[in-house]
Amino acid sequence: MWKISIRSLVLALTLIGTSHGQSDDGLKVFISVDMEGITGVVSVDDASRGGKDYDYFRQTMTREANAAIEGALAAGATEIVVRDSHGSALNLLPEMLNRNSKLLRDWSEGPMYMMEGIDASFDAAIYIGYHARAGTPNGVLDHTSSGNVTDVSINGLSMPETGYNALMAGYFGVPVVFVAGDKAVCDQAEELLGNVATVAVKEGIGAAALNLHPEVAREQIREGVERALNNLDDYKPYELPAPYTLVLTLKTEQNIYRGSLYPGAKRTGDWELTFVSDDVMEIIKAYVGMRR
Repeated sequence: MWKISIRSLVLALTLIGTSHGQSDDGLKVFISVDMEGITGVVSVDDASRGGKDYDYFRQTMTREANAAIEGALAAGATEIVVRDSHGSALNLLPEMLNRNSKLLRDWSEGPMYMMEGIDASFDAAIYIGYHARAGTPNGVLDHTSSGNVTDVSINGLSMPETGYNALMAGYFGVPVVFVAGDKAVCDQAEELLGNVATVAVKEGIGAAALNLHPEVAREQIREGVERALNNLDDYKPYELPAPYTLVLTLKTEQNIYRGSLYPGAKRTGDWELTFVSDDVMEIIKAYVGMRR
């Protein structure tokens, strides 16, 4: 009970004086950057260390992150945290990244992964380079979290990474205001989050993709982020009603058996695990623990 009261107090204090959509001490923005949804990336090699074009695409990834930063700065951002959210979390090039931001690299092995670093002090979250959930028709490099996951749903809603990451942001009262990636993830973001600004930098055609020119993609990201942050009151934190029911489908018996050992997890199907909690972060911790 005391823990709940403290969290409620923190969120209430964060929201005081935010009638114009941002904190009195300035506009604080969290940017999570994945790679599969970056302009031009169409194959696993493009987004993998050792791939012949990886070095080029990590530069493209950094430039698209910079476009988001520039848009945030144009909207008056006073503090920007960028989370490298792909693979090793060692992809963005620190020297190339806009100097008016801070970069979070590598994984701490805590449960928040792509959202690590966010808290109730932020005014907005932005997703760059995101991709659709596993099994999405015409999704470019579509997957959910890792190759082990077939599907993850919360309260009956099948979630791309965009969805459960937005739920983590919503836990802290932070709205997701902008998503950039392939058309499939933009469609999924709009379906789940409702009012969210998006830029589709490419559209999947089977295993191929029709891409914007990188300069055009950056222009649209920069303009879209600035416009979204200038209209913060239009966006609301993503929340679902408690209790939360997590249903996780994995690919192998070994993965299911290992996941079933997580405290509170129940096997509810051939390759299906279920976990129920009244706390969003317990759901996220269970998801991480059950899918390993």
